[in-house]
Amino acid sequence: MSKYAFGVDIGGTSVKMGLFDREGNVLDKWEIPTVKDNSGASILPDVAESILAKLKEKGLREEEVLGVGVGVPGPMNDEGTILGGAVNLGWGSFNIPEALGAYIKIPVKAANDANVAAFGEMWQGGGKGYDSLVAVTLGTGVGGGIIVKGRLLVGAYGAGGEIGHIHLEDNEAESCNCGNKGCLEQYTSATGIARLAKRYLAKHDTPTVLREQSHLSAKTVFDAVKAGDAVAQEIAGQFGDYLGKGLAMVSSVVNPEIFVIGGGVSKAGEVLLSYIEPYFKKYAFGKCKETKFALAKLGNDAGIYGAAALVLQ
Repeated sequence: MSKYAFGVDIGGTSVKMGLFDREGNVLDKWEIPTVKDNSGASILPDVAESILAKLKEKGLREEEVLGVGVGVPGPMNDEGTILGGAVNLGWGSFNIPEALGAYIKIPVKAANDANVAAFGEMWQGGGKGYDSLVAVTLGTGVGGGIIVKGRLLVGAYGAGGEIGHIHLEDNEAESCNCGNKGCLEQYTSATGIARLAKRYLAKHDTPTVLREQSHLSAKTVFDAVKAGDAVAQEIAGQFGDYLGKGLAMVSSVVNPEIFVIGGGVSKAGEVLLSYIEPYFKKYAFGKCKETKFALAKLGNDAGIYGAAALVLQ
């Protein structure tokens, strides 16, 4: 019987990889560089070579491996075909399981990296014990992964879970990276929180430790929140209002059991949830107010766990 699975998380600078047993224990994890030369032509051959080398190192055979799960930064359908390409890798549209399967004799499954990370958090992280959840990644942008009754919701065009681009603000002059204006991402990502802080400081002359910072960031804002700075707390309230409202909209459509909050901003800890939950309850519909919140637990390993779960679950 097949006892193992590989989880592969392909990023713009490195490919994270893990070997797992059927119970979800990570037996080994490592990284290889993402070589994007020649439109990323060597990425999948490099992944296959690394997997075969790991099998040899561990004294395992390909037939002992149930499958290889792969997370890719780009919109994908249920069959593992990239829709419109993965821009950060230089890839066009093609089917990942077929392409990687040309190099290894192991079944392959693939999905969008944010969706895969959500699957990882459901399987062994902050969402363990639930089968309907929304994972929210607060980083440079805002990503999302939606799971309903244990199944990833990817949508007709692979854009299911793009919660960072929910429209929240009509009176926004700056453009989001997507080209629209007033997206959730513009106020609740790491860069969005810094934007809220800069705008507040430009508009008010209230004393605050934030004025002493040479570089305003989400971390400096939440460090000041923890230190009791009133201005930082007001900015955190603006952040919580935007994200609470956005997630209330999501809950009215998907009605998850739990929101799992991850990404770099989540390193602020439980204080982050204390600013999101009250606003969520303020805006949420009826029974949706009962949705739980938790911090993600797997950090940068969520992708390899979720990728392995694609084949183990």
